[in-house]
Amino acid sequence: MQIDVYTIDGQKSGTMELPDDIFNVEPHEHAMHLAVKVYLANQRQGTHKTKTRTEVSGGGKKPWKQKGRGTARSGSSRSPIWVGGGTIHGPKPHKYTLGLPKKVKRLARKSALSLRVKENNLMVVDDFSFDTIKTKRMAEVIKKLRIENEKTLLLLPVMDENVILSARNIAKFQTMQAENASAYDILNHKKIVLCKSSVQKVIETF
Repeated sequence: MQIDVYTIDGQKSGTMELPDDIFNVEPHEHAMHLAVKVYLANQRQGTHKTKTRTEVSGGGKKPWKQKGRGTARSGSSRSPIWVGGGTIHGPKPHKYTLGLPKKVKRLARKSALSLRVKENNLMVVDDFSFDTIKTKRMAEVIKKLRIENEKTLLLLPVMDENVILSARNIAKFQTMQAENASAYDILNHKKIVLCKSSVQKVIETF
């Protein structure tokens, strides 16, 4: 399929051929759902923890004698029913890690890319770089590409520190190396901007 290529000044500079088997497949909703679910699950640290009655400090002495007070018997001031006591059935540290078959992961990424193409939310621009770190310059590029009000992901072919640092403080704008973009990253941004060389990097990941 053909897609227009733009300069960073927002002018059309030509067209580019995108492979249909990556950028023009029928979006598979369930594959994308699974990819997002697995990504978010794997971000969880799982370090949540509450103390049981054996872990709460204190409570070594029996509060009062067993019989004769007319009150309920009690063996510890750290009982779960006491204020300051342990917690019953509280969370314990565990892993939330999930796996996903490679074919499903690839299908999800292809579906996400194809979905953005169908929505006209994927744009290809000529390769560019900055001589210095300049946020104002990047802001001008975003404005000329008419994506300043959209949540946007710029996929770079290589780690360009000047471009990355120039874009770091711009709201709703994120940069990433093309080969590292997951289905979640693509779906989490409304607009996807690919540098011309990034297209080949994306193709190579498949």
